[in-house]
Order: sequence, then structure tokens, then C-alpha cells
Amino acid sequence: MHKSNWEDLRYFLAVAETGSLSAAAKRLGLTHSTVMRRMEALEKRLEVRLFERFQTGYVLTAAGLRLQEQLAPLALQLSAAERQLGGQDAALSGQVTLTTTDTLLHGVLAPLLAAFREEYPGISLQVTVNNHFLNLTRREADIAVRPSNKPPDDLVGTQVGVLRTAPYATAGWLARQTAVSIQELDWVAPDEALRHLEQARWVDAHIPPERVACRLDSLHAMVEAVAAGMGVGMLLCLLGDARAGLVRLAEPLPALDTRVWVLTHPDLRKVQRVKALGDFLKQHLRERLA
Repeated sequence: MHKSNWEDLRYFLAVAETGSLSAAAKRLGLTHSTVMRRMEALEKRLEVRLFERFQTGYVLTAAGLRLQEQLAPLALQLSAAERQLGGQDAALSGQVTLTTTDTLLHGVLAPLLAAFREEYPGISLQVTVNNHFLNLTRREADIAVRPSNKPPDDLVGTQVGVLRTAPYATAGWLARQTAVSIQELDWVAPDEALRHLEQARWVDAHIPPERVACRLDSLHAMVEAVAAGMGVGMLLCLLGDARAGLVRLAEPLPALDTRVWVLTHPDLRKVQRVKALGDFLKQHLRERLA
């Protein structure tokens, strides 16, 4: 290992964690060719193959796995040092990375982020739309705005509201139905990608499989399908109430409520630009999601 420098090892970890050269290059702010060249040079110096190359991405060999395990403690220590030293910078400038879901970005956050930029023009925003928690410990993001009833234990944050869910349909579609119970109606439902959601479990428990007319992997797409007249859907009230032509068929079901959080890593609370965005979002999201 004395023949390798930390930069090569940092690039190696990025490729190992992302599984591809392009994703690693994006994380590191480098070109695809630069990362590939450095990986090839590292393997040559170590005289061992670290990755198997496939069309679908890079997969660690046994030697690569051993190297990743050996570097893991060092990578965590360096990430911690970066977070703690970053807290000493009190300037309200630089970049803050925010991760959130497409539902919250389109439904609530986009205008708030624009308002934040007007108030803090020195802070640039990197927004990552992802329906899974990114690793804030490794600085994949600085702040997460997430719907979750069980946020990760290693993050700190504040609950800023609740997303509620109710059944919706279009008035025209309802007028054509002769069914006397919800089990006899056609339904729009979440698919396997959204299996973790409470509304997916509700549909599985209450609606016969043969009455599910369409399954989709996006809450926004479910709104579109219901609005097109494909059936009834358990939709977020945030989306359903805002869509012209949709009718709420019942009050929101408390069992389907999902809390919304503004989260960050404990070490990042001292970084002033991160704190500024976090405080701004907490204040305004409480008003929007009350």
C-alpha cells in the first residue's frame, strides 16, 4: 500500500461504493476517463485485479473486497474529520446538497428552495431526487427531507409535518360505476418498488388482486392514472387535492399517515450554510405541511 497515494484509494472507494465509473466520476467531480485511468494504474501498482468489468457495472473481486474492508475505518475517520472541520467555516456561502423525494420536491420544496436562494444568494444547492436515504455520514448529502415513520438512528432532525392519504377518483368515472362496495371497483395501486408504503399494504389487505387495474412505481404516476379514469387510488392528499378533476371519496386514513423530517448528520449542524438551509426548511415546511 505504500506505493499508492490516498487519491487513488479515494477513487477506488468511490467506484466500489457506486458500482460504476460514471457514478464515481460524478461523485468525485472528475471525468469518466480519469477515474478509469487511475483504477487501471492502481491495479497495475498493486499487481492485482480489483474489479470485474461488466456491461452493467464494476463488481469487486475478492482482492477488491479485502481492500475495501481495510480502507473502511480510514474512510470513516476522514469523513468525520471533514465534517468537523467544515463546521468551523461560518461563511454563508458554498454548496449544500439536499436529498429528497420527487413527491416532496414537486409538491412542496421547489418554491421554497427558490425563496431560500433569494435570501441566501451565496449558497448554491445540489438537489438529489432519490426515494432512498443517501448516506449522510459519507457526505453523499448534507440534508435530507424525507417522509418516514422510522428515520435512521444516526441522523438528527425535526419532524415538520405529516403526509396524509385518502381515496380519490374522477367524478366522471364514478358516475359510470354500478359497484356497491370498494372491493368491486377498479383500483390504481403501487407496484413492488413502492411495497414499503402503507398505502401499498392497505391495497393488498382490502382490494382483491383481480380488481387492481394498474400498478405504478411512482406516486405522481398514480395521480395521473386516477385522473385519466383508470380507477380509484389511495393518493397523497398533497397531490390529490391539488389535481383538478379529482374527488376525495373519504377522509384521510390515520393509519396511512407518514411523518416528514428534515434530517442531517450531527457533525453537520455546526456548518452554517447547512444550518441556514435546515432552519429555513423547518420553518416553512411546518406551515406547508400543517
